Amino acid sequence: MQEIERKFLVHSDVYKREAFKSSKIAQGFLNSEKSRTVRVRITDKKGFLTVKGLSSASGLSRFEWETEVPYEEAKALLKLCEPGQIEKRRYYVNVGKHIFEVDEFYGENQGLTIAEIELSTEDETFETPDWLAKEVTGEVKYFNSMLSKTPYKQWT
Repeated sequence: MQEIERKFLVHSDVYKREAFKSSKIAQGFLNSEKSRTVRVRITDKKGFLTVKGLSSASGLSRFEWETEVPYEEAKALLKLCEPGQIEKRRYYVNVGKHIFEVDEFYGENQGLTIAEIELSTEDETFETPDWLAKEVTGEVKYFNSMLSKTPYKQWT
């Protein structure tokens, strides 16, 4: 139940042509405290409830637990969430032996695109596609829970 991931900004939309699938995502946070977040997510027509713990000092890993919940229940839970829901389209791109998940944000976070890769260990190597830009792993302002509070459009 340990999640290890790295995050990168994206500087072009080439990933869209390389994607093997994409999904529309809506999500909100029942709790967005730094030490733990409780997220409700709807991906296409499936609901999920996720609990995440505090990130490690490097920002690479943290506790994550997720379970699928009925779609109608997820829709009801979204109504209970803190203000600032996240809307995005996620593209899934095979790069070498890994899958990059590229999130193109909408609404108040329009203009922001972030790629994530999940790893087995913190020092695992991986291929980097040309469309990756600056690494933002561990930068709190890029956490979805923070984007719901201080959206990209409000950054100076």
